[in-house]
Order: sequence, then structure tokens, then C-alpha cells
Amino acid sequence: MSKNPPEESPGTWPANALLPWFDRHQRADLPWRHPGTGAWGVLVSEVMSQQTPVRRVVPSWEAWMERWPEPADLAEASGPDILTMWGRLGYPRRALRLRDCAAAIVEHHGGVVPKDPEQLRKLPGIGTYTAAAVAVFAYGQRYPVVDTNVRRVVARLKGKPDSGKATSQADLDATEELLPEDQATAAKLSIALMELGALVCRAKEADCAACPLVDDCGFAFQEIPAGPSRKRQKYVGTNRHVRGNLIELLRQQAPRQRQELDMAWNNEVMVSEALAQLIDDGLVETDTEGLFHLGS
Repeated sequence: MSKNPPEESPGTWPANALLPWFDRHQRADLPWRHPGTGAWGVLVSEVMSQQTPVRRVVPSWEAWMERWPEPADLAEASGPDILTMWGRLGYPRRALRLRDCAAAIVEHHGGVVPKDPEQLRKLPGIGTYTAAAVAVFAYGQRYPVVDTNVRRVVARLKGKPDSGKATSQADLDATEELLPEDQATAAKLSIALMELGALVCRAKEADCAACPLVDDCGFAFQEIPAGPSRKRQKYVGTNRHVRGNLIELLRQQAPRQRQELDMAWNNEVMVSEALAQLIDDGLVETDTEGLFHLGS
């Protein structure tokens, strides 16, 4: 087994090995990958997918894009409509930030999602990863797009067991070294690396026998170290859980009286704390009669 890439130009060997596999095995059920999906659809999918399983995102993304197919549509939407449509995706501040992002696109870019990552990063709620993802997946440009899956794949190719928890400049540089010069091929390879990490080079169950890069992987067939214990984060009974229940009550019916919101959880102190936080975040508001409704 070779432990070093073949003597080919940068980006040639992983593309030649990985792209045929990607054509056969990519998940075709992700609607934002379908031909004709514009940059706005890609941007919405990336924001929705932050800390949220893809299977939960698909129906929400489809409903959202039917309701607000362009940034200008969302920019004019009301807060209650947006938060209701967001449903139980979690972290609802993302929904209102997405409206802020849409408004900035309309005001500063004529309603068209910009191509340049630097301009994308200036939009509300858009960080380095999302900016690169839009530039690559929507516009077919050559930039390293590094999420948890890509970090893991690239680290293992270099013979390292752990890809770390946060993307560093070294991760971006290492990923960019794998990309071919041709922009279209580089963009497709970026998606393929992500898919390989999601389907084959998984964190705890790497299927090296099914990996198209196995012959040149420095970590192939090695035992995956247990690493530090990562207990599944508790959700039920947490502040985040109570906040979500309060938002859900107001989605179902609004406005509501304060005592009605006590149905959110069986601890009045936790409900009061969560409600105060939601008000501070602009996700819940009160009117002149002291009734509660979703933020505008």
C-alpha cells in the first residue's frame, strides 16, 4: 500500500480517485444539490444545516424555499411568520439572522447572493465556512470548504487519527492542496470529500475497504482511537429545551398570557429564565396588554 500520493499535479490524484465514486454514491435526495438550485437555496441550506441533522433540514428547506424563493421575499417577511416556518429546527435566532442576511443582499447586492467569499462573510450570520460553501457549491469556484467531515478525511489522509473540533488555517491549507486547479473539478471534489466523510470515512466506523482513497491514505485500516469521552449532550430539561417549548407554544397560538406559558415546563423558575432570555434575544415580545407573542 502506498502511503504517499502518486507523482501527479496537485489535486489530480484525489479527484481521479474520488470523483467516480462520488458519481455513483452521492446522496441524490438532498434537494439543494439538484440542478437549478440557485445560490440563495444553497445559502439557506447551509444556515439550516448548522448543528442540525440533514434529514431534519430537508422538509424545512423545501417549505422555506417555496415560501421565500428569493432574498427579497424573505426580507419582507414578519418575525412570527419566519419563526413559525422555522419549526423545531433549533437555534431559532438563525432564522431571524437569515432575514437580516436577505435584507443585506437586497440592499447591497441588488437581491443577488454575492460570489466572493469576502463579500459573503460581511453578510449577517455568515462565517468562513458558509461563505466558502456558497462560493463553491453555488458558483463552482475553487476554495477549501472544511467542515467536520472534511477535516477528518484530510487528517486521516495525512496519517493523523483526529481532525480536531475546530477548523484552523492549517486545515484550510491542507484541504486546498488537494484541490485541482480547474475550478469546476475543484468544486465537485469539495462536495465529494464531504460526502466521503459522511458516508465512508466516519468518525467511529471508517469503512476503509470501501474508500476510493485507501491506497494513498496514511491512516487506512488503523484502529480508530477512542479519544476523549464525548457524552451525548443532554437536551430534555435543559434551558434550550424550555426555550424551544416556549417558542412552540407561541407558534401554536399567540398572543398568550404569562400563565399559559407555564405549560412549557414543570419548573416555573426555568420558564421565567428562558422567557427572559427569549425576550432579550428578540425572539419573544410583549404587547401593551402584557401578552406574549413571537418577535417581529
